[in-house]
Amino acid sequence: MNIGIPKEIKIEEHRVSLPPSAAREFVLRGHTVFVERGAGLSSGFTDNEYMSAGATIMDSADAVWSDAELIIKVKEPQASEYRHLRPDLILFTYLHLAADQVLTFAMLDSGAIGIAYETVEDGQGRLPLLEPMSEVAGRMAAQAVSHYLERHQGGRGMLMGGVPGVAPAHVVILGAGTVGASAAKIALGMGARVTLLDINLDRLRYLEDVLAGKLTTLYSNSINISRAIQRADALIGAVLITGARAPMLVTRDMLPAMPEGSIIVDVAVDQGGCVESTRPTTHSDPTFEIDGVLHYGVPNMPGAVPRTSSLALANATLPYALKIADLGLHDAMRGDPALQKGLNTIAGRCTHPAVAETFSLDFDQPLLALDLLTTPAPLPL
Repeated sequence: MNIGIPKEIKIEEHRVSLPPSAAREFVLRGHTVFVERGAGLSSGFTDNEYMSAGATIMDSADAVWSDAELIIKVKEPQASEYRHLRPDLILFTYLHLAADQVLTFAMLDSGAIGIAYETVEDGQGRLPLLEPMSEVAGRMAAQAVSHYLERHQGGRGMLMGGVPGVAPAHVVILGAGTVGASAAKIALGMGARVTLLDINLDRLRYLEDVLAGKLTTLYSNSINISRAIQRADALIGAVLITGARAPMLVTRDMLPAMPEGSIIVDVAVDQGGCVESTRPTTHSDPTFEIDGVLHYGVPNMPGAVPRTSSLALANATLPYALKIADLGLHDAMRGDPALQKGLNTIAGRCTHPAVAETFSLDFDQPLLALDLLTTPAPLPL
């Protein structure tokens, strides 16, 4: 199979979907890997390293997209890339369709086969291709809180861990999944007082046992959230519903109750955000202020540490991508229920229930849509 690795063009996105070591695995199995010139430079991977791994360097993105059967990316296609989408193309990347109606319909109209990292789900309900970036984003969220609590950054002028005789910062985290747990781990390690809210009591019990420090767990409901953020120096939004838009847990009218100079880091912004006042920002202009509360809404937080993120992402995605390349789409899908859940679009059909519900689309079961794709049209009489 021909594998394409285009350079990421989303603003301030520096990751690459496959480092040279991962590209080498495809080559060893007899596949051809096309890499756009310079695709890995921002992550510290040179064209020479890709060539040494057996990949072919292409001078343009157009050449990579047109010659590839399987495109492996990091972020969703940007508007200028929609023209590359076509019915026989398999696109394997973060799609986040439920947060982007324009992209959703571009995928459907093109007939492209879209497999979303964030909806690949194993038998235990885990999201193995979202997990590594969630770990990075959670850790970075705690670092961002520490940074933006400084006075010259617009914050309250607080040290995360305080000092003897002075209370530490109070960090409230909504969601106890991978992002929330990673954020709590780093914040506690910095000496902060952490309140962690979730609706999964078993998860809260587990984290209360394994995370040492000043940790309080609360069941997530509107009253507990409202009370918690009134005493918060920082709020981290870390909620996720697989494939769907993030639930709105903090409304605009709740902001005035937060302390002046507090900071909100909404990691859920790439799924629409769980704070009503959140909007997407960039690494070069990451924050804005509403009602005295600083907001940080960078959707691609792991893009700021691209080498770590690219390696971590490829570690998770490579087995699935190799399965598609080795077996072909249909056999790979039929043999792997986790991969089936990653299929979001095929031949103009929506195959993820949360995306279909978000945009009031007809939903097709992934395997049925695959069967329809491979069933030959009846011969004319």
